[in-house]
Order: sequence, then structure tokens, then C-alpha cells
Amino acid sequence: MSGFIAGGLVPSNSVPGSHINSDPFWPSIDLDSLRETLRIDSSVTPARLETAVVAAIISVNRDLAKWRAANLAAGFTTLADVPGTEILGKSERLHLYVRAVECAAGAEVCERYRGYDSTASGAKNADENMPTIDDYRRDQRWAIRDFLGKSRTTVELL
Repeated sequence: MSGFIAGGLVPSNSVPGSHINSDPFWPSIDLDSLRETLRIDSSVTPARLETAVVAAIISVNRDLAKWRAANLAAGFTTLADVPGTEILGKSERLHLYVRAVECAAGAEVCERYRGYDSTASGAKNADENMPTIDDYRRDQRWAIRDFLGKSRTTVELL
């Protein structure tokens, strides 16, 4: 009997410790939920997914470091403590934080997996993934800007 799963989803019980925690201020990231949201199949191993999510968390946490520091100084110990609009019983900012991390991780996964097949079909698939990578990066930036209450567009007169 083979353990090979061609393009299937990784069963949730196959990834022990499927949450990644960073600073206690920020929520943990559920790897099973991220896998489902981004439709990441079993060709991306748990270790590679974890690496992409850790890089995403580092990036997003750096982007939000000043905001976090201001809120810690105001007495809020976690993102969930910061008052704000709720959607589905969770803070709007919590949803945006998770979205930013998911999008950053999705871009990382797409970038890393596009180069495995160097044949003509691999090059074609890499070209098809480019808009997806760009879309993930854009969505990450939008989630962070929405989180901070900033406009999504910057316009400069030349």
C-alpha cells in the first residue's frame, strides 16, 4: 500500500500542531484553515507550508509593528482586545491580519513551486501563476492598508 496522494488535500490530522503562533499580541495561524482557504494541496509539504507561513507572519508583523506598539501602550494585550467592528463574531482587524498572512504565504508558495518543472509546460504554468503571485501580493498590501485604515491607492503628481 502506498502513502502517495496525488494532488489531494492533506488530512487535518496528519499535521500535528497545525497552528503557528508569533507574538502573543497576534492570533495564531491555523495551517489547516489556510490550506483550505488557499486550496493548497498535498504537493506542498507541511514543512514547506510552515516555512512560508513563518515568513508571511514575519513580514506582516513588521508592517504592523508601530500599530501594535501603540496599542500595547494603550493597554491592549492582544488584537482581540482592541475595540472595533466585528464580523462573524471576530474583530474586523483579526480577519484582515489573517488575510494578510494568508496572502503573503500564498504568494510564497506560488513563487517556490513554479520552478519545479523546467519543461515547456513548467514555463507555461509559471507564466500562468504570475498573476496569482501578483494578486496575492496586492491582496496582502490591501489587507494591511485596510487594517491600518489607510487608502489602498497612493497618487503622486509629477
